[in-house]
This record gives sequence, C-alpha cells and structure tokens, in this order.
Amino acid sequence: MFGELSVGNAAVLIPFCNIRGIPSILLEVRSRTLRTHSGELSFPGGRVDNTDTSFMETALRETHEEFGIRPERVEVLGELWPPELNLRGDMRVWPFVGFVRASLTKTKISEDDPLPSIDLVSLQAEISQREVAAAFHIPLSSLAAPSNKRTCLFRDERPYTVLDVTDLIVADNGDKLSVTVASDEKGDVCRGNKGRIEVWGLTGWYLSLLMKALEICP
Repeated sequence: MFGELSVGNAAVLIPFCNIRGIPSILLEVRSRTLRTHSGELSFPGGRVDNTDTSFMETALRETHEEFGIRPERVEVLGELWPPELNLRGDMRVWPFVGFVRASLTKTKISEDDPLPSIDLVSLQAEISQREVAAAFHIPLSSLAAPSNKRTCLFRDERPYTVLDVTDLIVADNGDKLSVTVASDEKGDVCRGNKGRIEVWGLTGWYLSLLMKALEICP
C-alpha cells in the first residue's frame, strides 16, 4: 500500500501560470507562525498523509490547502528527478511541475491566444493564513536575466543557480513583504549579497533543475 511506503516523504508543486498575461511561476512566503522555515520562500507542498494515493496527489492536495487551488485546475506536466532529502535528512521531497489554469471553465481559446491569467488578488484571498503569509510570482523572463543569478553549492558539493527575487517580493498593493533573509544554510555554501532575498536551499535547487530543463541556465 502507498500509505505504508509514504513515511518520510513529502512532495511539492512547481506551479506555472499566467499572471497579467505574463508566463510565471508561483511561490509562497511561509507564515511567520510556522515552527520550521517560517518567513522563507518555498513552493506549495508538504508531507504525505494517509489519505494520499501518490506523491503527485500529495503535491496537489497541499497546493489546494495552501493556495486554495483545486487539483482539477492543475495540469501536471511532469516530475523533476531525482527527489532530494531535506536539510535534516529525514524527509525525501518529490517535486512535480504543473500548469495552473485560471478557472475550471472550459472556454474555447485560439491556439495563438495565451491561456487566461490568474488573478493574484483573488488568490491572496484564498491562501491559508496559517501556513502562507503571501503568494508571489516570478516571471519566466526573470529566470533568464544574468544580473539576478549567482552560483552556490548545494549540500556543499553540487553547483546550482540562486535567483535574486528582492524586487519581486511585494504585496499586490506594492508593500514589501516580510521575508527571512538567511546568510548561509548549513550545507549550502552561498556567501555575499547581504540583505538580498534569494531562492536558495532545496527550493532553489529545484528551481535550478527546472531552469536547466528549460535550457535557461547551464
């Protein structure tokens, strides 16, 4: 049974979407009230529970719980490989990639027209205040900008790309969001750029894998 194999596993969703007509990736600022990783940046996701029948179902369930996005709105595009252990080494995290549709309404769209955009204001109203302080998006064009990227070492040994999102972490009204800015995570050699907000650690590693898959970075 899947439930018996799921102990020590978690899953996340890397959600593609359109925001104001711009292809983007959704992330979250974790709530300050959480016991672990409070105020940090992450993809929606969490531990497998006994109601899940697959790791993909875990990622979709957690996305629904945290963002209010129903699984039916997510077209799963694939899975990044391999899954990695968290920093403590007690949880294997399975990353999935999907596209979030603006609604469940099946409107006929021309092949030349972009898919409808998600309304960030509506999304903010649906997020779980207990788990998520705010949702924000990274335009795909930002992934290709060399000025906001630098190379660090993941788990002290593997190079990966860290993305600076300082200028993107704003609420819908333009106010800056409160984010934890950490200098070095144990096992991630990444120094400099003090005070800047970056996608790093396991979230940064998976984002880096995605950029490689999209041939955005080497």
